[in-house]
Amino acid sequence: MKIVKNIDKPLFIISMILFALGLITIFSASNITAFMVNEADPSRYFMKELIFLAAGLVMSCVILQTPTSKYSILSWLATIVIAVVIVVLTMLGQVINGMSGWINYNGLGIQPSEFAKVAIIPLIATFYSINIKYKNNFYRMMVPMIVSLIVAGTIILQGDLGTAIIFLGLCVLMFFFSPVSKRIKSIMFIVGMILIFIVSIVFIFWGDKIFSSNELERFNYHDPCSRYITSGNQLCNGYIAINGGGLLGKGIGNSTQKYLYLPEAHTDFIFAIYVEETGVLGAVLLFACYFMLLIRIIVIGKGSSNPGNSLICYGVCFYIFMHILVNLTGVLGLLPMTGVPLPFMSYGGSICWCILIALTMVQRVAYENKQKLKKG
Repeated sequence: MKIVKNIDKPLFIISMILFALGLITIFSASNITAFMVNEADPSRYFMKELIFLAAGLVMSCVILQTPTSKYSILSWLATIVIAVVIVVLTMLGQVINGMSGWINYNGLGIQPSEFAKVAIIPLIATFYSINIKYKNNFYRMMVPMIVSLIVAGTIILQGDLGTAIIFLGLCVLMFFFSPVSKRIKSIMFIVGMILIFIVSIVFIFWGDKIFSSNELERFNYHDPCSRYITSGNQLCNGYIAINGGGLLGKGIGNSTQKYLYLPEAHTDFIFAIYVEETGVLGAVLLFACYFMLLIRIIVIGKGSSNPGNSLICYGVCFYIFMHILVNLTGVLGLLPMTGVPLPFMSYGGSICWCILIALTMVQRVAYENKQKLKKG
């Protein structure tokens, strides 16, 4: 296909390197769990992730054919459908790891709230692009933010605080990078600071009445090894894995912490296993790939003359960066662990498909940039 031949090659190559690193690490991190816990083939999770990736690439080819001019109506429809599904699952869905927002079919779990993040990106971007002449109209400019708050509320109700934090953070960042007037941005900044102050006060004085003991325990993340037998087990074993990697690592497949010492080794804490096996040099390689990916997305965004397309790229950049930041700060014990997967690396169909959708939107912007240059 003409579009596939004209995709942004640097972005594609970096993405494939990251997905390859993820597949290798998922196989290594999950084979013991698959064999000893699930009594299944050691390659079970690897094969499922490979299927997710293959299906996602087919889906990407379809999305790549869709002009960004159609993103507005499609993103509104997707956001409404996802919000409705989240509400239904909150009331009727199966609870997994304290959250009710999962769709399970034949052993495969899909998390609709993850898709809300990638649906809101084109919604916000296209809205502000289409309504740029109303950039001084406070009420009109608040429409995407009101929608974002409603969707975030449904995500919080299902018990997924990590996803809600990233979702709201993404929406706020996109708002401040939008063509909205500085006056409105200043107003919203002041309002935001006031809200953060109020929430902090409420949490400090009434947190024990609002949150359950299990939820409050997440905020007790300092010195986890002193609580190894109880709440600090997972984080402490993550430290042991990272420390055991040294400079060069123990070698692919040679992790000891994956032998059921580290729970969720192939999902939230996969970075710890990756560093244990590849060492500091492996971590540097991963961070270099992340850096090149994010820079390339920004470059594509800056190369677009359409403000909506530029904002789509910036939104995708924020989306990936926030996932990396929240996951790694949790794994390293700098912030509470919120169950946020590491892009490209963590096992899971939802995050795999969402990353592919987000990158495909950027590829579509890159293609339209090239077409516009050819037309002069």
